[in-house]
Amino acid sequence: MTGTVAYEVRRALSDEELEAALRLRHEVFCIEQGVPRREEQDGRDPDGIHLVAIADGRLVGTCRLVMVGATAQLSRLAVTQSARRRGIATSLLEAADTETIAAGGRRVVLHAQTYARKLYESCGYRPRGRKFWEAGIEHIAMEKHLD
Repeated sequence: MTGTVAYEVRRALSDEELEAALRLRHEVFCIEQGVPRREEQDGRDPDGIHLVAIADGRLVGTCRLVMVGATAQLSRLAVTQSARRRGIATSLLEAADTETIAAGGRRVVLHAQTYARKLYESCGYRPRGRKFWEAGIEHIAMEKHLD
């Protein structure tokens, strides 16, 4: 990595940003990782809080939170290949904590792809249960308490 890239992390502000987030998810999950489109698009997007990372006017990262009582279900964390390893995923996770607390949440749960487990652990998540396969990719359930 040469130099640093300035970026802003916030809620998606428009339908255009949400569409860009969905395109990024398709690129990362369906094209790069081979996840079937029907599994990536699970019908929960209308209920979600969509966070985005914007650099140089371009959407480079996203994730989704769905509140279920006092628990936030975090999913669909994706960063474009050219912007990885620059702290964007960590910033999205921090913003997710802030959004969860603002919505009255006290816990965040997620299914982490096992290769990314250390990222989540570095942000305070702890594994729960055994590894499992989802969309042909090994995962582990993780959670973080915010109180």
